Amino acid sequence: MASAGLATGDVASERAAGAAAPARVVVVGAGRMGALVGELIDKEDGFERVATLSSADVGELDEGLAPADLVIDFSAPEALAHVAAYVRRTGAALVSGTTGLDAAQMGEVRALGEVARVVHASNFSLGVAVLRRLVAEAARALSGFDVEIVETHHNQKVDAPSGTAKALLDAVDPQGLDAVAYGREGVVGPRPAHEVGMHSLRGGTVAGTHTVCFFGTDEEVEFTHRATSRTIFAAGAVAAARALLAREAGLYTFEDLMLD
Repeated sequence: MASAGLATGDVASERAAGAAAPARVVVVGAGRMGALVGELIDKEDGFERVATLSSADVGELDEGLAPADLVIDFSAPEALAHVAAYVRRTGAALVSGTTGLDAAQMGEVRALGEVARVVHASNFSLGVAVLRRLVAEAARALSGFDVEIVETHHNQKVDAPSGTAKALLDAVDPQGLDAVAYGREGVVGPRPAHEVGMHSLRGGTVAGTHTVCFFGTDEEVEFTHRATSRTIFAAGAVAAARALLAREAGLYTFEDLMLD
């Protein structure tokens, strides 16, 4: 159930009448990330959390929940249809950190960017945003090097590879031209020249470690990011939300908002 109701009235006119009015926020997702985001929103100046919805009661978005300025969604792919309908109805900005979206759902996210302010990221760590930039530059400079991506997460993570690992793969090979080897087993033969290895490790309470290795002749280059707490992802999402509210309608990446 929603933790609080929204006042009725036109959001745009109310905010225009009082520039200092806090942005009203609906948090979707009652898991660990949703809880962390909600806690940070409550502490941040300029935000007011007006509702928190779990994946089970996200249908309340379809039932006349009054307009908010912003939706922060760290739920499940199944919730996207409800979130998208609410964004289209209210014009709320959307910060989406939900991973595991299929091609059709990603198409819906892109379509939302035509009518609202939207940012979608698999990882809201500033360090990972910088890592993506560095990896993309390295891939261009080290053409011909063999590339392997290794990601490690806690033993409760249900999807593999991680959304961040996929984003790093895109940074290495934005055209999707190289083959991807998801682990190796048996007599696989010599490594093809244009292949990216993708490996997922699971265990313990690891918040997230991502490593991209470039192997050349007689030299190696390695980039690693280690997260020791999920708080960095929640803090990044809140920072992205603040930046997003100052933008025009469009689909943004986390890097667009934080690095450009």
